[in-house]
Amino acid sequence: MFNLSTTLLLLCCFISSISSSSSSSSSSSSSSSSTFPNFPTLRSRSILRAIKPQFSGYAVDLNATNFDSVLKETPASFVIVEFFAHWCPACRNYKPQYEKVAKLFNGANAVHPGIILMTRVDCAKKINKKLCVKFSVPHFPLLLWGVPSKFVGGHWRGKKEQSDIIKVEEWKTAERLLKWINKQLTSSYRFEDEKFENEKFLQSNFSDPGQIARAIYDVEETTHVAFDIILEHKMIESDTRATFIRFLQTMVAHNPSRRCRKGSAEILANFDDLYPSTVLSVNKDEQPNVTGLDALQTFRICGKQVPRGYWMFCRGSRDDTRGFSCGLWVLLHSVSVRVDDGESQLAFTAICDFIHNFFICEECSQHFHEMCSSVMTPFNTTSDFALWLWAAHNKVNERVMKTESLLGTGDPKFPKIIWPPEQLCPSCYTSRNQTKNNSINWDHNEVFKFLVSYYGPMLVSRYKDKDSVITNHMGTASDTSLEDLLASRNAVAVPVGAAVAIAVASCLFGAVAYVWRSQQKNRKSKILPNKFQAKEKLELRFARKTDEVETSLDFEFE
Repeated sequence: MFNLSTTLLLLCCFISSISSSSSSSSSSSSSSSSTFPNFPTLRSRSILRAIKPQFSGYAVDLNATNFDSVLKETPASFVIVEFFAHWCPACRNYKPQYEKVAKLFNGANAVHPGIILMTRVDCAKKINKKLCVKFSVPHFPLLLWGVPSKFVGGHWRGKKEQSDIIKVEEWKTAERLLKWINKQLTSSYRFEDEKFENEKFLQSNFSDPGQIARAIYDVEETTHVAFDIILEHKMIESDTRATFIRFLQTMVAHNPSRRCRKGSAEILANFDDLYPSTVLSVNKDEQPNVTGLDALQTFRICGKQVPRGYWMFCRGSRDDTRGFSCGLWVLLHSVSVRVDDGESQLAFTAICDFIHNFFICEECSQHFHEMCSSVMTPFNTTSDFALWLWAAHNKVNERVMKTESLLGTGDPKFPKIIWPPEQLCPSCYTSRNQTKNNSINWDHNEVFKFLVSYYGPMLVSRYKDKDSVITNHMGTASDTSLEDLLASRNAVAVPVGAAVAIAVASCLFGAVAYVWRSQQKNRKSKILPNKFQAKEKLELRFARKTDEVETSLDFEFE
């Protein structure tokens, strides 16, 4: 029994350390199995969990550490928070009813995504005690409804005070809860709905300029998808590496999403270390995991909440329409109105090269490259670049609308049009020439004003509204202010003290790991000596690189 206890203790020590010796783990496993043949080891249980992860449900589990951040970042227009206790039998029995409704609205495969975020908070957990007190939970379960930003830094006092957060009165069955939701939204959602069916919020954006505010989430989705495609198809080669870097620089400076600017800056700051040019000369199968594509894939270019798996403004009426291509046009237009006059030619080149090298629709990429190649005079002003991109987009629409009309492949709710339509910008039109194929005489000054407004303040207005509400609730300025979102440049700064502390901690960690590994190597010198030596070198290198990278973050990209 003493030998078994010692073996289990050693197992725990190895598992909690940075890495464990494979031979010692296997010997511990065999020792355990010899005494208790049917008792799985800690390692085997972790492997089983990795192979078969547990599905927790469609509702999003919140706690005190992520409550504000999740509700602040969600694109959903409304949220339902269920306060419950895991020991409550009524709560356990109600979970299938709540999940049935959540399946309609939550996740990438939801029938009606981006409308309501269905969440849960377990008040029986100590970490959530203060959170549940803030919302005056009188019984379990309690369902509250409201705009997500109202919950951030907010509270609920029941009938004691007026509040934008209201209690869900009809909730005891899935049918009653959905009926209550339909009443709030004047909608007619059903459990029988199929995807892209009965879409109350899927409406034409021809005449409602305010809908572009929903596209900020599509810009984030598009930025992530573009980055993912590049990595998935291993498109960074010796002749495209510079193009990728220019794309990152453009995203750092001009992406309308603060989250994407920050994520792009982190990748750019680490790119030379993670993906040095020497990697390109190494066979892809021989590349170490600490560099190259594997290392880049650990970064989330627009933050941990992205991808969401669905589209908002760019959601089509069918699964195969709009989506990424629509989001990419929004991203490009938003970049075009954010550059300064002196940056217009650089941004033009970066976008043209990016589409030519990394947009994997070959015909589309070739057509765009031809339009770029036809530009003979460098752009000197923002308006020149923005108006060229606008004209190029209309040329694409004209060409595609003819093909879609002939083949019937277009989206019936979102047919290709010459843009912007007169309903969105009456002042953009001076007249229509009835004798020349109904051609339009444009007022280009008015078109440029419209582009700047539409893809500038209006695009990020949803952020602005959220920040205003959150600031009022919390009494502090939000870190996603409108000025920050509209800034053409973004500084990535880490306080010097914090950078030094991180570097020192990393070095200490590396030193402790080195000493520990040295001891283990002396004890078990016959077990994989080469592997241990390689890991020691890697840790010391990582500690040095961490020091360099963290201190290099205190600068501003121009």
